[in-house]
Amino acid sequence: MPTVFVLQRATFAALAVMAVVAGGAFAQTFPNRVIKIIVPFGPGGQPDVIARVFAQHLAATVGTTIIDNRPGNNAMIGTKAAASAEPDGYTLLFGSTTSLAIVPHLTAKAGYDPVKSFKPIAAISRSPMYLNVGPSVKAKTVGELIAFAKANPGKLNFAAPTGGPPHLAGEAFRRAAGIDIVPIFYRTMSPAITDLLAGQMDIVFDSPAPLAHLLREGKLRALVGLGPQRMAMLPDVPTMTESGLPDLQVITWNGLVAPAGTPDAIVARLNASINEALKSDAIKATLAKFSSEPIGGTPQEFTAMVANESKKWAEIIRRAGVKID
Repeated sequence: MPTVFVLQRATFAALAVMAVVAGGAFAQTFPNRVIKIIVPFGPGGQPDVIARVFAQHLAATVGTTIIDNRPGNNAMIGTKAAASAEPDGYTLLFGSTTSLAIVPHLTAKAGYDPVKSFKPIAAISRSPMYLNVGPSVKAKTVGELIAFAKANPGKLNFAAPTGGPPHLAGEAFRRAAGIDIVPIFYRTMSPAITDLLAGQMDIVFDSPAPLAHLLREGKLRALVGLGPQRMAMLPDVPTMTESGLPDLQVITWNGLVAPAGTPDAIVARLNASINEALKSDAIKATLAKFSSEPIGGTPQEFTAMVANESKKWAEIIRRAGVKID
């Protein structure tokens, strides 16, 4: 029996060495064809623009890289396609809060697991949500808004697509502040903003970038940020921590992931390229236009971040009782 055990142990060790050698050899020949980054959203939006910036960097530092837009079904179409792709480094996913932390908890039909189906490569950027009000709201601070909502339960509303970060940010705020504000659902944010400007809606939760010109012109007002610190784009707008709700932070993020099983050596090479890109002043400026800041770090740090974010959003969704099935 001891002899058999030693032989088995030696066999397992040999197989492990062979796997490492094979993975290293595979990585040395990588890439020998085009790398594809699936973006599960349409062209022209924030995720697409940021993904294209990093695709250009990967093309210059690793190998030819293209963007494959596969929008639809709450980012599930593109995300499922990436999850089922060969784990060879040639198909990657531009993952986000929506695809990796929210949607799998909204529906049993996602078809992928945010932790088990992917191998995180690198976190790219994050952007805090802001509570923005239209002309129908007279409150000048979030404290005044909460006081009004408590005195007038059900009178204020907030506009959002069902199950998206703006909706869930509103649900988290409603619970944290102990107030009754009513969600009004839209298919997209554009008509929600239109109705907010017209005074038919009261509140919208969104990042500052798509609302920047409206905020500058005073047509909308950002009362509070849901991030850990003030942003350079809105230096006079306080955070929730400054406003008395330190546990309420809602931040959207994105990053690059590969199908589970992708060799570590390939992940490490892609990670190094992404971290190099995040040091570029040009890329920092591009992210700033979207009220985003760079993250970076190791694959292990991004893995932990995805797992933690998935748990956080799952709890928000559970408490709000939101489903899209």
